[in-house]
Amino acid sequence: MTSEKPSLSSKVLWAILGLVLLADALDMIDSTVTNIAAPTIVRDIGGGDALVKWLGSAYALALGVLLVVGGRLGDRYGQRRLFLVGMAGFTAASALAGAAWSPAVLIGARAVQGAFGALLIPQGMAIMTKHFPREMQQRAFGLFGPLLGIATVGGPILAGFLIDADLLGLAWRPIFLINVVLGTAGIALAARILPHDDLDAAAPVRIDGLGSGLLAAAMFGLIFGLIEGSTEGWNAVPIACLAGGVAFLGAFAWRQRTAAEPLIKPSLLANRGFSSGLVTGLVFFASSSGLAYIISLFMQQALGAKPSAAALGLLPMTLGIIVAAGFTMAGPGGRMGRKLIAIGMCITLVGAGGLLAVVETSGLDATLWGLAPFVFVIGLGLGACYGTLFDIALGDVAPDEAGGASGSLSAVQQLAAGIGSAVVTSVYLHGADQASAMATALIVVIAATVACLPAVRLLPKHGQPEPHGELAAV
Repeated sequence: MTSEKPSLSSKVLWAILGLVLLADALDMIDSTVTNIAAPTIVRDIGGGDALVKWLGSAYALALGVLLVVGGRLGDRYGQRRLFLVGMAGFTAASALAGAAWSPAVLIGARAVQGAFGALLIPQGMAIMTKHFPREMQQRAFGLFGPLLGIATVGGPILAGFLIDADLLGLAWRPIFLINVVLGTAGIALAARILPHDDLDAAAPVRIDGLGSGLLAAAMFGLIFGLIEGSTEGWNAVPIACLAGGVAFLGAFAWRQRTAAEPLIKPSLLANRGFSSGLVTGLVFFASSSGLAYIISLFMQQALGAKPSAAALGLLPMTLGIIVAAGFTMAGPGGRMGRKLIAIGMCITLVGAGGLLAVVETSGLDATLWGLAPFVFVIGLGLGACYGTLFDIALGDVAPDEAGGASGSLSAVQQLAAGIGSAVVTSVYLHGADQASAMATALIVVIAATVACLPAVRLLPKHGQPEPHGELAAV
């Protein structure tokens, strides 16, 4: 039999939370760090538009195919063990990416990063669910949306300054090599503080091989089809991939209802509020991540900004996220429930619409200062949603399923960042010229955000009740 949940000190619990946030931030930053770096990388090692597209797509594809399976592998072999394996593999793949001598090697390293990220990310949520008291779980999960939103924009900003600093003459390579330092520190800390796995040898967790295969095939078909179709045109190949992805996704849903050990609990999928939050989060996070990517590309490729200048051009978005997230987590924002999500999406639409107006009227004569107010408004909208969607989607989830549901939402945000960057960038690169490409990509982002608005009404009105207890006030 499995022993009772070990009692960990508050100090250790907060250290574990910091470690999990570090791992998630590393993954989120690496899914977006090429937003700024792509033009510089192409000038250095070649590869053209194909490299720009697959820098993000290779990462997203590997992550999407293996993410849910990675969570089940942790259940089977132990979260501590898989966390260490994932962090070690991610660190090694980052070293390979930083040393890449050709586009093929770099794309391969990005795929390996995504694969090990898929092993790493689910373990953090599972560890917190298993070892954190209920009150601290809610506090911890409430931090993920805003912090990962900041990491999404912070990655390109960090990349811009590292590239222009040209440390040791390495140009773009430190954006990946910095992971070696942080990853090594993370491995040492994880080995020291993570609780040892207590696996029940008498009743080992079984991994549904058929369900895993169906989900992997579905994710591959959908992501690859979207990437190829938006770049190469909607010929037979991407259409067949999308059709196959939808078919495999349907087969996966059927399998979850009949499997003895499903990858995702059917009760969670049957929860309308949670399912709506999952779908809304996937679409909105994907479109917003793609938006940050194309803004950075437009600043560099169309307006001629240096990487550090483009990074500063994205800084208003980060400030907007911080301001809105602070309002969300304290004061009247915390009592508005799902209304705040709808307001945040509308604010995002105002910002994106303002950018579209500037691009349509000024074209390549636009300036970073002219874009800044609308970039800030976009950040306000994103911050309102990032800090609220997680909490609201969990409003109707049973307490014993909150951990798994929170992990699923975090995984969706991670996956959406990669998909959004890949797909929206593909739309941008397919444009006839820089100005029209930016306008088309903005229209796609606006349409995706508008499509999310009706789904907000299906979410629970409010999040779960505010926790009470000793750790709630920590």
